Amino acid sequence: MPSGRVALVACGAIAQPAADAVARRAWPVDVHPLPPLLHNRPERIADAVEALVLQLRGRYDRVVVGYADCGTYGALDAVCERLHVDRLPGLHCYDLFAGSDVVTQLSEDEPGTYLLTDFLVKSFARTVIQELGLDRHPELRDDYFRHYTRVVWLVQTTDPVERAELRTLAQAAADRIGLPLQVRRTGESGLERALASLLPDPS
Repeated sequence: MPSGRVALVACGAIAQPAADAVARRAWPVDVHPLPPLLHNRPERIADAVEALVLQLRGRYDRVVVGYADCGTYGALDAVCERLHVDRLPGLHCYDLFAGSDVVTQLSEDEPGTYLLTDFLVKSFARTVIQELGLDRHPELRDDYFRHYTRVVWLVQTTDPVERAELRTLAQAAADRIGLPLQVRRTGESGLERALASLLPDPS
């Protein structure tokens, strides 16, 4: 590997917007995504991150972790501390896009808030419906979503055509689990700022 390059071990759910930010900023970074479905099994995230960091660290000047805590309850922090690598801030990817204050306020205003990102809107049929078995057993909807009262889609895309397409998918996702949809635009600047705190800026 050329000297000075950095490996970003990224959650598959934010790998594409992270790669977009890398391209915009001309960072000397290669994005290495892990499977996004790890979010459905957060107890496996720390081990998967550790394995990939160990695989990559001999090939790069530096390795950083493109995950928030993501439901590991400190297990990922323990790995990062042991391996001497830095990770993105926050409890989950929603913090990276909307900011932790906004996410906290959404939850305080309505505790039964179910959040979607652009990635989750696009992959809802796979990551939620199929993975939770709702395609085979729709009666499980109440078991999973009984205590939710709304869906809030945190919109990252600024492209009007893509936004319209995703709006249709987001509404379909909300309808599928029987909740009203609200839309809040966040963009990707929050994620980009968080990445900037980890990555070198060649300028």
